[in-house]
Amino acid sequence: MKMKQRKQKRIKRETSRLTPLPIGPQGGVQLLLIQSVEYLGHQGDVVEVRSGYARNYLIPQGLATVASDHHKRMVEKHKAKLQDLERLRHAKLKAQATELARQSVTIEANATEDGHLYGSVGAPEIVAALKKNGFVLAADQVRLEGPLRELGLYTVKIRFSSEVEGEVKVWVVPAAGSD
Repeated sequence: MKMKQRKQKRIKRETSRLTPLPIGPQGGVQLLLIQSVEYLGHQGDVVEVRSGYARNYLIPQGLATVASDHHKRMVEKHKAKLQDLERLRHAKLKAQATELARQSVTIEANATEDGHLYGSVGAPEIVAALKKNGFVLAADQVRLEGPLRELGLYTVKIRFSSEVEGEVKVWVVPAAGSD
């Protein structure tokens, strides 16, 4: 019984590797994007990528599918709905960015008398301070040119999506017990 299951798995694995993908005009694989992929394209676009990128990342992650005529027709039918949803998401992100621009956060850190921090303030501290104000962000959305190492006021960029960026004012102040 186990031998038969192993043989079936091996056959399935070999056939999945050998499934031909449609070749585009430049020699790459043509795929239809199910979700927007940064630096590649938006949802519903037909893109041409290398076969390894298609087989190892885009298709297994559910980001793209084979660009068949059937899939293209289905996307054309739903493209207006997709654009409306994308517009709503874009407007929501812009509203969140303008709301964030009105905010300022204060982060306490241990510092010397000259204003140099003993450590530094980075993206995780900024995200934690914003979370206290009701903004839930990931640390990779915070765009710092380097860690903040001195007391003062900083304007920090926050990236919501590839098209929408916002800014927040960050005050780095001495901790209550530091001298």
